[in-house]
Amino acid sequence: LMAIAVPNFVKARDSSRKNSCIANLKQTDSAKEQWAMDNKKDAGATVAYTDLVGATLYMKSTPSCPSGGTYTVNVVGTNPACDKTGHVLP
Repeated sequence: LMAIAVPNFVKARDSSRKNSCIANLKQTDSAKEQWAMDNKKDAGATVAYTDLVGATLYMKSTPSCPSGGTYTVNVVGTNPACDKTGHVLP
């Protein structure tokens, strides 16, 4: 029974972490696009988490990948990224 349960548990945990990471990337992308509109920035403009995170800004805190990956905001007009394999915005 353990031979069946443990791999399924690990797979479910990894899937949950991946989905949470993708949700963080979506939140970052939305904040970045809102920042670009508010600041009249065009595609290719550089943005950092310091521009997005704060009590009066677009995100309350800097998100972190539940699998230990590192996020990159990237420029306006491109998706943010995580360095973990498979953690990509659709």
